[in-house]
Amino acid sequence: MIKINMSKKEIALSALTTIICHILLLGLMVLMIVINTEGGTVEFFRAQIDNVVTVAVASSVLTMVVYFFFFIENKAVLCKYSKILEIYLLLGVALVLNDVVAKYVSATASPMLFFPLIACMVLRRREAIFLNSVYMLISFVFNRYLNSTDIVGGGIEMIECFAGLLTVFCGGITGIFLMKSVKTRLGSVLVGFALFIPVTLINVVMQLPSMTDYELMSILNFGIFSIVDCVLSVLLFMCILPMIEGAFSELTSFRLRELTADSAPLMKRLKQQALGTYNHSIVVAQLAEACASAIGEDAELARAVAYYHDVGKLKSPEMFAENQSEYNLHTELTPELSVDIIRSHAREGAKLIKKYKLPEIFADIAVQHHGTMPIKYFYAKALKLSDGGLNANNYSYLGPTPTSKIAAIIMICDSSEAAARSLSDRSPEKVAALVGSVVEERMNQEQFVDCDITMRELTLVTRTVINQLAGVYHSRVKYPKLVLSRK
Repeated sequence: MIKINMSKKEIALSALTTIICHILLLGLMVLMIVINTEGGTVEFFRAQIDNVVTVAVASSVLTMVVYFFFFIENKAVLCKYSKILEIYLLLGVALVLNDVVAKYVSATASPMLFFPLIACMVLRRREAIFLNSVYMLISFVFNRYLNSTDIVGGGIEMIECFAGLLTVFCGGITGIFLMKSVKTRLGSVLVGFALFIPVTLINVVMQLPSMTDYELMSILNFGIFSIVDCVLSVLLFMCILPMIEGAFSELTSFRLRELTADSAPLMKRLKQQALGTYNHSIVVAQLAEACASAIGEDAELARAVAYYHDVGKLKSPEMFAENQSEYNLHTELTPELSVDIIRSHAREGAKLIKKYKLPEIFADIAVQHHGTMPIKYFYAKALKLSDGGLNANNYSYLGPTPTSKIAAIIMICDSSEAAARSLSDRSPEKVAALVGSVVEERMNQEQFVDCDITMRELTLVTRTVINQLAGVYHSRVKYPKLVLSRK
C-alpha cells in the first residue's frame, strides 16, 4: 500500500466533505420520517425528540469512526473527495430502498444486501466489510428508534429490526467474499441464489419463535420474502453499478473486462487500423498481468491499461515498425522529424483516451510508459549524420516518468516485448540477458524515481517477464522439407 501523507488543508477539506455528506444523510433520514408519518410531522418530532437525538448522535459517532478508519487505513479515499461522496450516496440509496420496500411490501423483503454487494465492487474487501458493519448499525438504529411499531408506531416490527441486523452482517459479509470471485455481471445473479440460504435461515431462526403457532404459511412467507431480498439486492446492484461506474469513474472488474473486449471502440480501431500494435498490446497485457500479480498489484487493471498504452499510434499507424511491411517510411525523413512522430504517440494516446472518456489512469500511463527514455535508433542515426555533440534530450520522450508501480510494469513489459521481437536468437539465455539490460538501463536513466517500486519488486517483475517471454517465444522443432504425394 502506498503511504500517503495528507497536508493540513487536505485533512480539513476531507473532514469538511465528510461532515457535509453526514448532514445530507441526516436530511435524508428526516425526509424518510416525513414520508412515513404522512402528516403530523412536527408533532412526531416533538413526541420523539429523544429518539431523534439518539439517531443523530449515533450516526454522527459512526461517521467519526468511518473518517478515522480511512485516515488510518487508506488516506487515498479521503484525498479523493468524490469517493467520500460516493460512499455516503450509496449509504443513502440503500437506506431509501430498504425503507420503501419495508413500507409497501415487508421489512423482511427489503434489499438489505444491496449495499455490501456494491461496496465490495468500489472498495477493497476489508473496507467493504467495515462499511457494511457501519451500514448495518445505521440502518438498525434508524429502524429501531424512528420506524418501529413498538416505539413510534412505525411499520417495522422489533424482531424484524434484529433480524435485519443479523441479515446485513452475515449475508453482507458472505456476499462480499462471494462477489470478489465473480468476474461477470451475470455471475452476480448466481451470488443472489447463493445468498438465499443464509438469509432465509436467519429470518426463520430470528422471527419464527416470536409467533404463537408455527404455521407452514408463515415459514413460506419468510422464504418468499428472503428470495425477494436477494433478488432485489442483486437486480438493484446490477442496475445501479453502471451508473456509479460512469459517475465516479470506478474501475470494477466488470468494467475492466468490458474495456478490454474486442467490441470496445478503441480496441476495434486498433485491431482494424494497427494490427501489429494490437498484437503487441495483447502480449504486453499478458506480461503486465503476470507481473502485477507477482508483486501484489491489481492484475486486472494492469492488463486493461496495457491494452490501451499504445493507442496513440492510431494517428499514424504506418509510421511504427510493427505495422509496416518491408518498407520503412522513416528512411525518407530526418531523425528529428522521426523522433517527433514516434514520441508523439504517448501524448496522442492520452488525448484519445480522454476523448473516449476512459479512466484517467489509462491516459496517465499512456503518457508515462516511455518516461524520458531516449529514442536510441534515431539518436544514433542523428549522430551519424552530424559531427557529434547532440543533446540526447532532444531525441527523448517527453515524460513524465512512471508515478505508479503499474506504470513501471507497463514500461518494462512494453520495452522488453518490443526488444525481444528484434532478437534473431530467442533462446532463454538471450531473452533473460535482454530483459535484464532493459531494466538496468531504465534504472540508470532514473525512470523509477517517481514511483514507489522497490528493488525486490523490480527483481520479481524482471523474473516474471523473462519466464513469460520464454513461453511466448519458445523454440519449435523445424519442419522437414518433405513434399507429400497426393492421395
